[in-house]
Amino acid sequence: MHIVWDAIKSFWELIVYIVTNIRIVDFLDILVIAFLIFKCIEFFIKSRGGQLIKGVIVLVIVAFIANLLDMVTVKWIMAHVMDSLLIAIVIIFHPEIRRALEKMGTSKLGVLGRVSTTDAEEQSIKKGIDAACRAAGAMQEQKCGALMVFERTTQLGEIIATGTVVDAEATPQLIGNIFFPNTPLHDGAMILRQGKVYAAGCILPLTQGNELSKSLGTRHRAAVGMSENSDAVVVVVSEETGAISLAVNGELRRGFDAITLHNELNELLIDEKEATTGFWSYVVGLFNKKDNQEQVKEETEEKPQIEEKAEENKVEE
Repeated sequence: MHIVWDAIKSFWELIVYIVTNIRIVDFLDILVIAFLIFKCIEFFIKSRGGQLIKGVIVLVIVAFIANLLDMVTVKWIMAHVMDSLLIAIVIIFHPEIRRALEKMGTSKLGVLGRVSTTDAEEQSIKKGIDAACRAAGAMQEQKCGALMVFERTTQLGEIIATGTVVDAEATPQLIGNIFFPNTPLHDGAMILRQGKVYAAGCILPLTQGNELSKSLGTRHRAAVGMSENSDAVVVVVSEETGAISLAVNGELRRGFDAITLHNELNELLIDEKEATTGFWSYVVGLFNKKDNQEQVKEETEEKPQIEEKAEENKVEE
């Protein structure tokens, strides 16, 4: 009993010592480590990390048994496997790691955040979104396949090099003509940069994941693959069903029409971009609050025009 009491007393004295000698830096240290652990868990849950964790657990069990039974050959193999495990993780998860670093670089509080979008650029992006959505709505009814990539912060120079540079103002007629069956550029992807049709006939990387339905074809796999390797937003129109889908951050969202697609693209390409313009741009924006409120008012007045255009297209058809 005396030994147990001494152990409890020693443990209590240790706790008192830690509490009385803790510093503010120690609190920050704990918070940083807790945040990193939380982000790692979130990363593995939202990616393919679940299967990887199971594989690592199996390797650890095998290594433990090999050490317990003194299995020389297995111990040697496991030692070399464990040495290469970190490199293998980086290779397997390089798209997810790349996206995570891009998000850190474009975060709202990032000192080196992006420069805020000018009014002219924003208007160009809005025109590009409107043209793409109207073209997607028309192609949905005609069951004409299409693949449109909206470039964001990640520059797609390597992808553009695989196609043909167009660099023209986006219009529904131009987009529909490019994706019209049997035309020279219809079978590739279109790259939209700052609202303009910058390139067409581009080749996109295919996703290596097995989560997509077997009924989805190469266009959908290319859309997801492009969104895995960059922060681009990819619009897909199915050639078989005419269904409109959207690929963002490695996830495929389905069941869009021209109006819902327009709202989603506005949120991803304009609203989200304004929310991640960097710390100094955010500070400057506080002094332009009045201008921002007027801009929101104008956008609210312009919003019904999208529905009117969609109804006019249906009546004409």
